[in-house]
Amino acid sequence: MAVELTMARMKLAFLRHSFRGERAQTAGTGAALGVILAGGIVYLGFQSPGLLAAGYAVWMLGWILGPVFMGGGDETLRPEYFTLIGLPPRRLASGLLVGAFVGLAPLVSLAALTGLVVLGVRLGPANALVAVPAAVLQVAVFVLVSKVSVGLVGLALRTRLGAIGSGLLNGAILAGLGQIWVFFWAFGQTGVPSAVWYLPSGWGVLAVQGHWWALAALAVLVALLLGAWAALLNRRAGAVRPSTRGRRPFTAASARGAIVAKELRTWSRDLVRSHQTTFALSYAICFAASPLLLGWNGLLPYAGPIFVVMAAAMAANLYGTDGTALWLTLMTPGAGDVRGRQLAWFAAQAPVAIVVTVAFTAITGGPWPLALALLAALLGGGAGLVPLISVYALVPGTDPHRRAGNPLRTSEDDSGLTGLAYLMLALVALTGVPAALIAFWYGWAGLAVGMLTGALCYWGLGRLAARRLRARGPELLDIMRTGRKPQAAAPSRLDRLPAWQRNLAWWCLGFGAIPLLPQGVVAAVFVANDMLRHTWFLATYMPPGLRYPVAGAMIALGLGMYGVGVWIIKPRSPR
Repeated sequence: MAVELTMARMKLAFLRHSFRGERAQTAGTGAALGVILAGGIVYLGFQSPGLLAAGYAVWMLGWILGPVFMGGGDETLRPEYFTLIGLPPRRLASGLLVGAFVGLAPLVSLAALTGLVVLGVRLGPANALVAVPAAVLQVAVFVLVSKVSVGLVGLALRTRLGAIGSGLLNGAILAGLGQIWVFFWAFGQTGVPSAVWYLPSGWGVLAVQGHWWALAALAVLVALLLGAWAALLNRRAGAVRPSTRGRRPFTAASARGAIVAKELRTWSRDLVRSHQTTFALSYAICFAASPLLLGWNGLLPYAGPIFVVMAAAMAANLYGTDGTALWLTLMTPGAGDVRGRQLAWFAAQAPVAIVVTVAFTAITGGPWPLALALLAALLGGGAGLVPLISVYALVPGTDPHRRAGNPLRTSEDDSGLTGLAYLMLALVALTGVPAALIAFWYGWAGLAVGMLTGALCYWGLGRLAARRLRARGPELLDIMRTGRKPQAAAPSRLDRLPAWQRNLAWWCLGFGAIPLLPQGVVAAVFVANDMLRHTWFLATYMPPGLRYPVAGAMIALGLGMYGVGVWIIKPRSPR
């Protein structure tokens, strides 16, 4: 146990010295949200075993999918750090597993698994005693399933076929979770699906109910997953290498053309970008096609716009993925780097989006004005916001040639990348609102508005990004090189604010999109199409006279939250 305890102490020491400043605030907010969700899971323990098993199934899916979409999960202790020690793979895996239990996510999961104890107390003393080892084994299963899934995806990303395949699978799974109500309705499932009892996430509930074999099954599964993870760690020694096949060289007649050629070659050769683009396309098509199970094809025309929004979110840290190679860009200030990257992003995404939109809209027979207006506006908005957000909110990235063990990990700051992606989702979606409203009310006039707003976003936001890159390029390179933001000579207004005001601004800006988009805009669309009583969309459960007012109130709440957040952090003019 010496190795295991040493790794646990190393992880604890790292966390003790790293949770400061913004990182501590982000971790605290994440822990608070996790505790709230864990409380909801524990509440299910007071309701029924079936609901508790369903809650743990969703929790396990979060452990599987979350790290895949957030840069490979927690890798405070990387396997590469211990390569020269010569530990056997299984011993290394067990030590890293013990270290993985030191952190906020496993603690929150243990809190959620106290629902097993609640269920055991309700059933009897013997059941309550079984709940304790069941909870420990269950959280070990969660952690190991997460590690194995990340290892498998990382292994797949070493080949182009694997990158495309994993992107298709992950996009389909996430879209299915987003449209889970469709599957429940289509298959007549009104209660808890019986499948939750066959998943490992439900075995702890079975053990507490008196099926003692489930406890042994959890222990065996932990041993099997530990062996699989050890094998994956052994395979991780290699590095991700790009294809070296001979390719027809790009030619360019100008500096901007050279940048476009370089970016297009990167989009075609970087396996992580291939994975992200395939994921965005798979998510868009599966999300839009899921209601076909109900005989409704109304979402199909919007698969292209959804793809554009997701593709922009995947590229939110465009300059950060360059790593320290950013110095090459700064040494050629007159090359029009921002415009070149805009053109390359547009060239890589627009053909796919146009084909998908035209094909699916032709299948449904419309609405042509709304679909095309949204597509034009979002393509321009995405092409403008991708470079702008990446230079204003740059997250230091790992140099591409150093992504050896875990290709998913393109940055050391997973929370920063996740926040950047959510911000991009909201901002790109907002650029399509004017065109969508005009197209909804006035038809083809919306297409003209979409083309106009798209062109303005492309030109205006790109110009702002280029200006920022010229003015703050050295600071951005320093952030990229050191991973730390330079200390300002004088504290900013945000730094001078009391802690409660900073937290309030963070909550308003971070979560304003929830009432604004899903509970407001999306719920209003559902109500307009008579799609009632759907999952968590509050307006769809209201009486007829309150549906639109509730959706409108949610939109007002979201806009109000953004307004409060901006008002708090807005600089004040001296009196």
